[in-house]
Amino acid sequence: MTRTEHHFAPTDEQLAQHGDRDATAGLVDLAVNVRAGSPPPWLRERLAAVDLSRYPDDGAARAAVARRHRRTPGEVLLTAGAAEAFVLIARAMRPQHAVVVHPQFTEPEIALRRAGHAVHRVVLEPPFQLDATDVPHSADLVVIGNPTNPTSVLHPAAVLAGLARPGRVLVVDEAFADAVPGEPESLAHRSDIPGLVVVRSLTKTWGLAGLRAGYLLAVRSVVDLLAAAQPQWPVSSLAVEACIACSDPDAIDGAARWATELVDDRDRLLALLATVDGVRVVPGATAPFVLLQVPTADAYRRLRERGYAVRSGATFPGLGPEWLRVAVRDRDTSANFVRTLKEIL
Repeated sequence: MTRTEHHFAPTDEQLAQHGDRDATAGLVDLAVNVRAGSPPPWLRERLAAVDLSRYPDDGAARAAVARRHRRTPGEVLLTAGAAEAFVLIARAMRPQHAVVVHPQFTEPEIALRRAGHAVHRVVLEPPFQLDATDVPHSADLVVIGNPTNPTSVLHPAAVLAGLARPGRVLVVDEAFADAVPGEPESLAHRSDIPGLVVVRSLTKTWGLAGLRAGYLLAVRSVVDLLAAAQPQWPVSSLAVEACIACSDPDAIDGAARWATELVDDRDRLLALLATVDGVRVVPGATAPFVLLQVPTADAYRRLRERGYAVRSGATFPGLGPEWLRVAVRDRDTSANFVRTLKEIL
């Protein structure tokens, strides 16, 4: 079920707010969904050894990413994080009917609007499951996350593939795909789906938010179109090295182990939240965070007063201040948080 009108709509200022603004010094950070304790030492060492006196050459990185996703190097474009990918799409393409499926990461809509495009919102009702018929047939650009931020919902690959059609660009934000064991619903390897653009990020799993490292995958003609909108040397040598390092089979295995550990940590958090009266958790969470609805709109403020930073749903179309996104952390952090949540409620 969808809502396209009369839903909660954040202001432009709220739309542009992200978890880093919530996670102020001195608070326990449950607002930013970057993997705690990262990047790992071996990756720090790789990055520290990069020769910064030379101009970046992304050839080896594109080849490494292509091998990782069973694509060709010409189907890979390195970007300064996922956010740049959305800006490139908005600047290089000329959609007549752009659709963003909400609630989701707000940067794609911001990029489209700043580039002068009108944006049609398809807003899903809880539990935020997508049906292909939710998207208007006339849409020629569709953006959706998988798993979706902030709902933590993982849409079936077959449903997303069903959105594709000739003349339509389908953008799937897979920034959290490698946090799902086995990446079962990823479309990153699919070069046969017309108009598909898959956006990936190294920010979340590898703790590289400050490095701005990511990439997109699409057919060669789309990659060439988007590359033409980039400046010369669009990503740094550090980001290039990060893409090579994190595409290595050993690194992929390490990410898979973390994804498995994440399931246990998330299950413990969900079990604790189930004991809190009045809290409603979106079912089927698959990402490094969970989305919950609480009975009072001031829980965000009261949690901050008690030392916890969470992400307010007030910045996401279709949610509101009674919704909170909470990052999955270790057992003790989760237990202490839920204890505090019980007390303020």
